[in-house]
Formats: sequence, C-alpha cells, structure tokens
Amino acid sequence: MFEGPGEGESGGGLGADPAATGSAAGAAGIRACLSVLTGLPRPSTEAEAVDRIRSLEELKSACAAAQGRTTAALHGLRTEAEAEQGIPARDRGRGLAAEVALARRESPNTGSRDLGLARALCEEMPHTLAALTRGVISEWKATIMCRETAWLPVEARHQVDELMADRLEDLGAKKLAGVARAHAQRLDQASAVEQMNRSERERRVSVRPAPGGMAYLTALLPMAHAVGCLGSLKTSAATTIGTGERSGRTQDQIMADLLVERITGQAKAEDVPVEIHLVMTDRSLWGATEVNTARDPSGEDPNDPASGSVTPAWLVGHGPLPAEVARRVITDSEAEVFIRRLYTEPTSGQLVAMDSARRTFSGALRRMILVRDDTCRTPYCDAPVKHVDHVTPFRDGGATSAANASGLCARCNYTKENPAWSHTADGDRLAVTTPTGHRYTVRTPPLVAGAPPAPGAGPPAVASGNRPLQSERGPTGLGCLPTEGLTAPRPGLPPEVRPDRAWRPQPDPVLGHVSFWPANSVLEQAVIQLLMATAVARRAGAD
Repeated sequence: MFEGPGEGESGGGLGADPAATGSAAGAAGIRACLSVLTGLPRPSTEAEAVDRIRSLEELKSACAAAQGRTTAALHGLRTEAEAEQGIPARDRGRGLAAEVALARRESPNTGSRDLGLARALCEEMPHTLAALTRGVISEWKATIMCRETAWLPVEARHQVDELMADRLEDLGAKKLAGVARAHAQRLDQASAVEQMNRSERERRVSVRPAPGGMAYLTALLPMAHAVGCLGSLKTSAATTIGTGERSGRTQDQIMADLLVERITGQAKAEDVPVEIHLVMTDRSLWGATEVNTARDPSGEDPNDPASGSVTPAWLVGHGPLPAEVARRVITDSEAEVFIRRLYTEPTSGQLVAMDSARRTFSGALRRMILVRDDTCRTPYCDAPVKHVDHVTPFRDGGATSAANASGLCARCNYTKENPAWSHTADGDRLAVTTPTGHRYTVRTPPLVAGAPPAPGAGPPAVASGNRPLQSERGPTGLGCLPTEGLTAPRPGLPPEVRPDRAWRPQPDPVLGHVSFWPANSVLEQAVIQLLMATAVARRAGAD
C-alpha cells in the first residue's frame, strides 16, 4: 500500500504549500492520462492496430525520458537541500535510490540502476536522451548506451554519444552494444583494460527462480573460462551419448546433469545432499490418488484443491513447488531427509512468535524469522535475507522478539538507518516511511502460500515480496521451528500442537530439511515418527 505525505488530510485551502499543490496537480495530470489510455476503443483495422502499437511504444519511451528527468531533478533537489544542511558531499543522497525503487515498485538494486541511468542521460548523454524523448529508441537501448560507456571519462562518453546519435534508431540492441563498446575501447584503451580487470574481480555465482519449479544457476566468469566450461560439458555429453548411457536424455539435459554432478561430487544429480527449508502442509506431504477413508474418515477427496492436499510447498527464499514435485524431492532422493514440525497461528497462517532476552537474533528465533519473511521484507525487494534486525532499535527499548524483527537484505538494513527513514512493524505488517513522508506498507504473508481459504473467507489479499499473501487461513495449524525459549502453552492451539510439547530431535538436522503442518490422524503421526527415526538412523550410519 502506498500513501503520499499528508494523505487523508486537507490538501488545499488556506495555508496550503503552493509548491506541494503544484506538484499534486502535476501528478494528477499524469494520472489523468491513464484514464484516456484505459478508454481507448478497439482498433477497427489491422493497420490501425499496428499504428497504435508504434504510437504507444513511442509514448512509453517519452514517459521513460520524462521519468528520468524527474529522477535526476529529485537527486538535484535532495543534494542541494543536504548541502544547505552542511552534510558532506560524500554523504549526500544516501538512501535516495531506495526511495526511487519504492516509488517505482522495484527492488533497491533496480532503483539504484534507474537513478544512475537518469543521471547519466541528463548529465552526460544528451543525444541519447533526446532520442528517448522523441520516442525513436526504447529505454533498453538507452540503458545499453549508458552501460557500454559507464567506465569512460565524461569527455570520452560525450564523444561516443555524439558518434552514435545517427545510428541509435537503426541498430538492434546487440549490434548497438557492440558498436558503442568498440568506440569506447578505441577512445580510451587504458580505461578499457582496467574495466576488464575490474569486471573479472566481480565474478560470482547466483541463482534465481524460473517457471515450472526450475531455477537459473548463473555464473559470471571471464569469457575464456565460461567458453571452456561449456566446451567441456558438451564434450562429456557427446561421450555419454556415444557410449549409449544417455538413458533417454537429450544432450542439453545430460549437460545440466553433469554440471550438478561435477559441482556437488554426487554420482547422480538428483541425490544432492544440501540442506533446504521446504515448507509444506501435512496433506501435501502425504498426498493421495483416491479417497482413503482410513486416513480421512470424512471421505473428503484429498485431490480436491479445496482439501489442501495439492497446496504447493514453499522453498524458503525461492518460491513455490507443486505438491507432487515436493513429494518427489523427499521420497525419490538418496540424500538425507529430515522432517521438522512448524506451528503457526491457525487463522492467519503465520508462525508462532518466540521471544528472547538477548540483543541479537540467533538460534531458533533467527531461523523462525528467516522462514517467516522468506526474502527481504522491504516492499518490492526480493533479495535474500542477510540481516535479522530490530524494527524498533534495541538501543531505543526494542525487544528481541518475532514481532519486532525483520529479515532484510544488507542494503535495506543499512538504508533504514539513514536520517528521516523509519520502519514500524508488528508480526502482521511492516510500514516503511521515507524522508519525503511517503509510506509503504506490506503485510506479513502466511507460511505456506496457495492453501485453500477458510470457508466464508474473503478474497486473498496481495502482498509485495516473494511469497503471496492470503487474508485468512483454514483451521488447520502449521508448525514452527525448534522451541527454545517456549515454556508456556500458547492459547488457541490444540493440545497435540502445543509448542511446549514439540518433539526435539537429536542430533540436530543437517542436509535435507522438510517442515510441514501437523498430522490429522494417528496413522499420519506414526508415519512421521517412522520417517524421523529413519532419518536419524541414516545420519548415525553415515557418521
């Protein structure tokens, strides 16, 4: 949810700030254009449709240019104001990229790139900005021009911008990048070599979710190393196919399996021994293909989406997995699997709170926050959680508790310490207020997204962040992490899921880690205990 400064109060009349009134009028005029676009009639001919597509594309580019100029103006206003306050030049504008990101509903990292792009276009690349304003190039082409010249001195950057002015519209994105890079390297060879050395120091590996329960494992490597890795995988895959060991796999599939096997040292790619937090409901864990009255005396079809047996599991920090795929992750692997019960508040689906007398978040309480927040809690930021920190600082009397905790990426945690920034939160929501007085609120999502709503519940709410949010949850409880610090029963929980009676397995889990809702029958409880005993026995045997 977004609120402007003073929203809900009288915005005009006597005493109104003329600058604020003019700003509001400008924003209102821009919003009025939305209604015009919304009311566009359906094109009557194919030619009209194509003409409109081109016109709308040009409008998108002009809007991007206007947004860039406004962003650069915001930077100028902020730095001028901070200069008048005596703030050193190196400290001016801190946190501004995060404000831009919130206004654009983007991650802080993307907001930082947008701020840099706006300043580069307005201050150093007038020809590219003019082409964007006329609508003859896209924002992506403008980004390419800035990216390929970012390491140049200002004068050399001006030269590349001028040299490319007549070719911006005609060249495709890939060709544009190559030609601009060639001009840049010719104009300043020493800086080009330094840029390549700097880029090599930034090599890294990352992962991001992909559709279909997949993920992209990306390695940023020097060109020679990357080509060598790909060549080695292709050669090995061709050998596997030639010896008849392909097992029905394509060359691409074999290359992917070889990559996993070589990195992890496993004989089979699916047996990777890695600790993951896979959160799923009890019915999703056990699944079914037909109604089993021994397990469910009600005769309810467990394959019905409303029954909960097909509720997607949630891989903490990455996203949902179909229930059947999650069951295969658990049952079809030779890697160790550990099951840990998690308890949640029955109606909201959120984890049961845990308190600590310590100043830092550690142990079970920290693990609980990591599972609860999934990714950085700041609105629109999906970065991995690096810091679990107090919302109300400990120095100001803030408690070390789940209600006063936020899982944040390092960038967002440092940003909230800047002057005029504030975070307020409880276990249900987080509100971020920026120096301009704008307020952004995000609700805490339930532990497992995609579960069927309780009978009579309203439509699902929407939350920013990686995990979707639902307004209500069914009467079935979830579970919570190990129970250090929980000694008293929690009201509202049935006796069999009271946190003070949660079983503490020994030894502590490593490798596979599965969390799920508590069982609804004696049979399921018995199977749980059997799986736990098997996992511990396998761990002991491995030791």
